[in-house]
Amino acid sequence: MAEIYTCQNPDELHTIASALIKYHEDKRIFAFHGEMGAGKTTFIKTICEYLEVTDTVSSPTFAIVNEYLTKDSGSVYHFDLYRIKAWTEMLEIGYEDYFYSGNYCLLEWPEKIVNLLPEETVHVDIVVSPDGNLRTITF
Repeated sequence: MAEIYTCQNPDELHTIASALIKYHEDKRIFAFHGEMGAGKTTFIKTICEYLEVTDTVSSPTFAIVNEYLTKDSGSVYHFDLYRIKAWTEMLEIGYEDYFYSGNYCLLEWPEKIVNLLPEETVHVDIVVSPDGNLRTITF
């Protein structure tokens, strides 16, 4: 059964981030779907706060992946796949080392590598209302 949340301001994302991680406590790979400007990076930043990331979280647009350390010395991997041209680019960066590390992997633009996503990937959809004032987040 899908969990559905609505969000009118970024402060509400803390509750949704907590619910996402708690609802899927045994999952580590999360794929974020949404149009440009939907708030994927903002939501991922909030999730990183919840996971107690100690590094500055920013979109890894040019690096493809950023690694952030957490308070307990774990890692969170943040992927921005917008600029990749082919899924084979993920082979070049050794995606399996990230996906099967046991650490959190948070992916923006996952539709670019859908054939590489493990079956247990949690898909998170962010839909912007026509007036742009409301986000519906489903997972």
